Amino acid sequence: KKKLKISGRDLVSVPTQVFGLDQLQVLEMSPERESCLKYRMALLPREISRLRNLTCLYVDSNNLKKIPPEIGTLRHLERLTLSNNSLSSLPAEMGALQRLHSLHLANNSLTELPAPLCQLRSLTFLDVSDNKIGKIPSSIRHLEKLETFLLLFNSLEVLPGDVCLLRNLHTFWLGNNRLRSLPAAFGELVNLDWGYNYCSCNFEGNPLESPPLEVCSRGPEGIRDYFLSLHKI
Repeated sequence: KKKLKISGRDLVSVPTQVFGLDQLQVLEMSPERESCLKYRMALLPREISRLRNLTCLYVDSNNLKKIPPEIGTLRHLERLTLSNNSLSSLPAEMGALQRLHSLHLANNSLTELPAPLCQLRSLTFLDVSDNKIGKIPSSIRHLEKLETFLLLFNSLEVLPGDVCLLRNLHTFWLGNNRLRSLPAAFGELVNLDWGYNYCSCNFEGNPLESPPLEVCSRGPEGIRDYFLSLHKI
């Protein structure tokens, strides 16, 4: 068996038999989105380390308060979804998941961007929306393959200039933070599709003041038009 979905209205734990399925590649323990259910699993068992062939692990909408360090042994993991839990931190061992390209952490209790994320060089999709993140560390520049970065509904007051080194970004959502300005080099994120797809970048809900002249002059024409229409400058 290579794919397994565990479901149940009152799911609180993982059956021990699951950890004997050493060829398992996809394990899903999240309720269906349309069901409006939330499972009650508070702990991801350490025995998860036995599933060395896992490529996808879905544990959204539970009550997880921590992730065991054994998660770092899942070296084949490519997709990990942990949204809608109660996580306040991540284990440093997550930095060992070098094949991980998609990580969902929306709606948890994080207060800063965890350092282990910056070690995940293959990451292309990172969603940390709806937390209380107030600061992005300069080490974010190491996520050189990042293509999608969702930071909606956080407490960011400053966007570090190192973000502008993420030249592979195609989608960058910053809505509903506390940003008043953008780094001067923001316009160098040349893969953001300003001209044709507004959804590639989102600023709504920020108290942005007049953008720096450097942004207007370096960025594509679309970014200038966007700010001019907002601020009538």
